Amino acid sequence: MDSLCGKFIVFDGPEGCGKSTQVRMLVERLQGQGQAVLSVRDPGSTRIGEKIRQILLDPVHDEMGMRCEMLLYMAARAQMMTQFIFPALARGDTVICDRFVSSTLAYQLDGDGLSAADIRAVADIAIRGRWPDLTIILDMPPEESFQRVQRQRDRIESRPMEYHRRVRENFLDQAKGYPAYKVIDAARDRQVVHGDILNIMAALA
Repeated sequence: MDSLCGKFIVFDGPEGCGKSTQVRMLVERLQGQGQAVLSVRDPGSTRIGEKIRQILLDPVHDEMGMRCEMLLYMAARAQMMTQFIFPALARGDTVICDRFVSSTLAYQLDGDGLSAADIRAVADIAIRGRWPDLTIILDMPPEESFQRVQRQRDRIESRPMEYHRRVRENFLDQAKGYPAYKVIDAARDRQVVHGDILNIMAALA
């Protein structure tokens, strides 16, 4: 998988789908092969991004409007692109990101009238047109995925189950017809899921 150098790969999906685990497993595999890898999380990774993350996820901010929420995610993303992702890609590193614009297209879509076109237009400014080479959606029903969340739920996670069902459908809908998206059934053993991911990586390379 040497030709993954300079590739921008995103893992996304509903809460509890195993994104962080699969990111870690892939990073360890690539680093074990001697590849330079940058692993980041969205929102976060930068000092500014982590502060924005705290604001976004703190349940005390229940008055936050969906447009404000979307713009805060984009602001954190813009900082991460400038500070970390663009330099890493310029070095030829493989960049692996836990969540990205695909999350905004799932979680904020239709909130306060936001369309996919609105979100993509703002995202294009925030990321300067550098969309991922591959987005892997780890798919699970929310009723099952939330059983894996063994901590106090944050502001987004605390929303009603019907909201999270729509989020799942939004993830699946945006993947339709886009070769740069791959959907994987995440409701299986993590090693089986990892094997599917490695097959996708081999095809990308």
